[in-house]
Amino acid sequence: MSAHCQLTGRRPGFGNTISHSHRRTSRRFDPNIQRKRYWLPSEGRYVRLALSAKGIKTVDTIGIEAAVTRIRARGEKV
Repeated sequence: MSAHCQLTGRRPGFGNTISHSHRRTSRRFDPNIQRKRYWLPSEGRYVRLALSAKGIKTVDTIGIEAAVTRIRARGEKV
């Protein structure tokens, strides 16, 4: 599973780990991705989405129907 949110489009960020001696090594900041299953009443089925924590809160606010519409508008398959 790739580390990106289907709703918000959040992807990993990249930066450096800086040690005590100030040596820099590459690191990756992954978004908090959760696999969540929602009931989609319009289609009479469950959909499983890979969402970030912020994406889950957005679904709680706007509803699953509007969220699936946004995901499909971005060109992702649900």
